[in-house]
Amino acid sequence: MKPLILISNDDGYQAPGIRNLARIACEFGEVVVVAPHINASAKSHSLTVGNPLRAEQIPNDGYTVYAVTGTPADCVKLGVEHLCPRRPDLVLSGINHGSNASINILYSGTMGAALEATTCGYPSIGFSLLSHNENAMWSPAEPYIKQVIEYVLSKGLPDNISLNVNIPILEKIPKLKGMRVCRSAAARWTDSFEKRVDPYGRDYYWLTGKFVCEDMSEDTDQWALANGYISIVPCRPDFTDFSAVQQLQSLNTK
Repeated sequence: MKPLILISNDDGYQAPGIRNLARIACEFGEVVVVAPHINASAKSHSLTVGNPLRAEQIPNDGYTVYAVTGTPADCVKLGVEHLCPRRPDLVLSGINHGSNASINILYSGTMGAALEATTCGYPSIGFSLLSHNENAMWSPAEPYIKQVIEYVLSKGLPDNISLNVNIPILEKIPKLKGMRVCRSAAARWTDSFEKRVDPYGRDYYWLTGKFVCEDMSEDTDQWALANGYISIVPCRPDFTDFSAVQQLQSLNTK
């Protein structure tokens, strides 16, 4: 029996990235796409509460597609419990339009879906391309995407680990140099809310910001991407800092 691969994203079921990822994944097994019916970027690991979820099967050739009125994490939970014909062998998320490297993983709906799969006990990979252009170049990265999928299908992943894979803007580099397994760079967004006025004269605020990264060590994802490599960061949903647990022992009470 062919492996069953569940695919989600945060850009919506019609996004070019998820269509490309589904096409690639079809070379490895049976594919079921369960993705938001509209763009759900920056939803992180959020779930829908207080509202029903609806899943509409979309006519499609080659693989099964469901559009869900929920978040990326909703899509994974609903997909594995109700919409997949059996337990998935692998969960993929993406290919996202825009970076999910470094601090961006905290906000990413794409990685929210991948990490939700991890918490449910499924090996998972999130793929992102730094370009926001819907007509961005994909093909040079395809052999590497296939290599990562094949590796996880054949060798698996450690428990509670997901892979965060980011691809540089391919139009801006002469040639992809390969892949680097690395750590997330320490970075931040300097967010600000720009005050604007709508056509009715009412004030509103628009989130803007600048990505600031001063951590360009050669073992980081930001260095890899800036130097023509695909970055691969193993990550886990457990945020515990075990060194700090030891440092804070004096706060324990009897």
